[in-house]
Amino acid sequence: MAADPAIDAVTPPVAGDPAPDFTLPDTHGTPTQLADLRGEPVLVVFYPFAFSGICTGELCELRDNIEDFESAGVRLLAVSTDPVFTLKAWQEIEGFGFDLLSDFWPHGAAARAFGVFDERSGHALRGSFLVDADGIVRWSVVHPRGQRRDLDGYLQALAEI
Repeated sequence: MAADPAIDAVTPPVAGDPAPDFTLPDTHGTPTQLADLRGEPVLVVFYPFAFSGICTGELCELRDNIEDFESAGVRLLAVSTDPVFTLKAWQEIEGFGFDLLSDFWPHGAAARAFGVFDERSGHALRGSFLVDADGIVRWSVVHPRGQRRDLDGYLQALAEI
């Protein structure tokens, strides 16, 4: 991935790197800390905006295929810089059965830690990180805004854990 001055200088973690920790509120305001989920694999999916076309399509596809993640024992966390109330409304409308986490304040701190925060526009890029039970990234992919992630990539990553 070529250097882009609009993206934070932190390089996104790749397979073998420890996953950065974060604590973010879910749609009920309950804090979720990544380190507290050790012992189970977690897929952390950063996306730009709730209610936007590509983001809705991607997360609905994950929702519609959640059994693949559940049968692999993988917990899904979807993270954006939207406020909690926006995410709660979106979750209720779309029926997402996984956690939506708000990286609203401090704005984009988790996305920055994962190297996927776009400073110019103030949102997360499309970064996905499969973290194993020990907190190590086993698979990752980062796409710019406007470029959709492929479900097959997730399914291949699940097959390897």
